[in-house]
Amino acid sequence: MFLGEYQHSIDEKGRLIIPSKFREALGTSFIATRGLDNCLFVYPMSEWSILEQKLKSLPLMKSDARAFTRFFFSGATECELDKQGRVNIPANLREYAKLDKECMVLGVSSRVEIWSKPAWEGYYEQSEGAFNEIAEKLVDMDINF
Repeated sequence: MFLGEYQHSIDEKGRLIIPSKFREALGTSFIATRGLDNCLFVYPMSEWSILEQKLKSLPLMKSDARAFTRFFFSGATECELDKQGRVNIPANLREYAKLDKECMVLGVSSRVEIWSKPAWEGYYEQSEGAFNEIAEKLVDMDINF
């Protein structure tokens, strides 16, 4: 499981340090792709396989299903960590997520998300007031936090 929020810099070659707490769970190779909200989603191979099967089961005759799978799979790339724990993020993914210098690397249960720091701060600020309302809509009322 991936948890936490870490700030790291991406270098001029497009390399980003993956937090040490995430490296073992990601394994030696993993998948990075365009995510929602203009961030990147990063999946260990085991989670990617599960997601791939779910997306393959979407109805091919539905244009929304075709559009989403096209968006998701066409941006996907297999990545590996170097000896310093860095991943080289391809230019197309850096452009999509507007990764320039400061990045946020988030643990989100079964995946890692990579955000530009300004985008993450904007998203968090915009969404912060709605978290209680969102929780009420999504979480079973019998669960106590």
